[in-house]
Amino acid sequence: MSEISQIRITLPDGSAREYPSGTSLLDIAKGISPRLAREALAAKVDGRLTDLGLPLERDAAIEILTFDDEEGKQVYRHSTAHVMAQAVQKLFPGVKFAIGPAIAGGYYYDFDTCEPFVPEDLAKIEKEMEAIIKADLPFARSELSRAEALDMFKKSDQVYKIELIEDLPEDVPLSIYRQGDFTDLCMGPHLPSTGRLKSVKLMNVAGAYWRGSEKNKMLQRIYGTSFPKKSMLDEHLFRIEEAKRRDHRKLGTELDLYSIQDEGPGFPFFHPKGMILRNELEKYWREEHKRRGYQEIRTPIILSRAMWKQSGHWDHYRENMYFTKIDENDYAVKPMNCPGGIIIYKNRLHSYRELPIRLAELGLVHRHELSGALHGLMRVRCFTQDDAHIFMLPAQVKDEIIGVIDLEDDFYKMFGFDYQLELSTRPENSIGSDEIWEMATNALRDALESKGLSYKVNEGDGAFYGPKIDFHLKDSIGRTWQCGTIQLDFTMPEKFDLVYVGEDGQKHRPVMIHRVVFGSIERFIGILTEHFAGAFPAWLAPVQARVIPITDRHVEYARKIEKSLDEKDIRVEVDARNEKINYKIREAQAQKIPYMLVVGDKEAEQGAVAVRHRSEGDLGAMPLAEFENKLLEEIRTRAY
Repeated sequence: MSEISQIRITLPDGSAREYPSGTSLLDIAKGISPRLAREALAAKVDGRLTDLGLPLERDAAIEILTFDDEEGKQVYRHSTAHVMAQAVQKLFPGVKFAIGPAIAGGYYYDFDTCEPFVPEDLAKIEKEMEAIIKADLPFARSELSRAEALDMFKKSDQVYKIELIEDLPEDVPLSIYRQGDFTDLCMGPHLPSTGRLKSVKLMNVAGAYWRGSEKNKMLQRIYGTSFPKKSMLDEHLFRIEEAKRRDHRKLGTELDLYSIQDEGPGFPFFHPKGMILRNELEKYWREEHKRRGYQEIRTPIILSRAMWKQSGHWDHYRENMYFTKIDENDYAVKPMNCPGGIIIYKNRLHSYRELPIRLAELGLVHRHELSGALHGLMRVRCFTQDDAHIFMLPAQVKDEIIGVIDLEDDFYKMFGFDYQLELSTRPENSIGSDEIWEMATNALRDALESKGLSYKVNEGDGAFYGPKIDFHLKDSIGRTWQCGTIQLDFTMPEKFDLVYVGEDGQKHRPVMIHRVVFGSIERFIGILTEHFAGAFPAWLAPVQARVIPITDRHVEYARKIEKSLDEKDIRVEVDARNEKINYKIREAQAQKIPYMLVVGDKEAEQGAVAVRHRSEGDLGAMPLAEFENKLLEEIRTRAY
């Protein structure tokens, strides 16, 4: 009897184990720990995603994936999409199947049906999915030839699967997955069986054109989500409802901050209260930049075609730009501020002794966005970037990057944000040499590692002129938002022939950093609105205190309080309406005003105010001067 050969398996921690050739990934997971085997969803073999049932015949590096891994979540939810399709097949015979991918937070499947789905159908489908899960049907993978696949789906008249197969190159291997009586064209991988799924929920139905083209048929798209624990599903559903409550578009209207009008789709209108919020953010921005050695500039919104050609935007970013003619010459509305900053730097010759030069700009830019992509303040066609461009000696690069990282860290802590970092590398449409890109990428990596910061590498997502560090903020309900960016650029100084006079009296090329902190003032306000659910810290709140007289005879005293607060630059209102006191308090709460000052006979006699906080409730009566000092300190320290 021949001896079974052994294979060497390397685990993510660098340790290695030996197993008999033909051992499955699931058996390897069992050997590592029973808990890992229970939670395992799929695996990676030498970096390639695969099913747990795969037998290994050679040495390999493996990683067992669970729901904690992003790719594990995708496998889990894509498998759920197959279960949903199987349930639809049973309940709605004759349905045609399109595609069913995993997406952020869930999955969907597109169906071609005679009648549209209604909400009651979702409940039926969900019930049938639970029966399929309980049956614990194995997901079985089979490979087949192009002809076999076409024959199979022609017999069942699955026209969308046939089209997908016919559009694939001849040499692409095809595979199908079966669970029970349902078969789907799919590359996988999938869970070992349907029983691995636990908590599923169908969310809603929407229309979707086949392959995203309005020239094609409108299909029915069912969205769903799934989790390995009911508590996780409940938390997800709570976050969805909480996100609806915090929607900046809804709160922007309710709090009278900003609006998007039909006369300017994608072009935000800031109302008086929204301008207070915006101006406070800009004031903080200016203070911090002045303290850190930045000089503020302003550059024109419209610049010539020649300049945009020189920067590379005309060739690499043209589809996102707006154009005009002046005196028969071509001009473009700026989509970015960097060329303007470069022109200011180039306006005169600089000595090495002046560097680094940090030029900061709150610059209005315009970008052409498709109407379907517009979303409140989060995706607009004009916005203010809080840009800065730093021109430095090559020896100053690391310190300047660290300085920007520290600045961004201070900003985000001010608002209570945690963040994650990504290092984005060279994209396909890049300009510049391999040597320059490697130098720039290594400089960013070196700065991150010298700070001891963990980061994720985001391959191919850099700007066309340089790699970048992105800051992804985590808000109060766990969502992430990409805001700050640090881009290192050796290319633009070359294209614009930027120089400085070195210690040797010769001309040398400076290095350039592009960076933003808020990213876009408009988008950051949208993020803040949702992060705080409209209940902004006192220093940002458009109205910081509202004085509420109990009856008409207390209005005169309320006006004295208003005058005193106003003289100290506290933003204050008086609610002198002839309404009941509880109604006025509820109205102030609904407007998210930090402090309500209730005044009656007792307060007028004592020169006091009865203080209520929007979240802490009744704080009791206190002398007016004491309240003023308390609020002024809160504003001064920008407490959140």
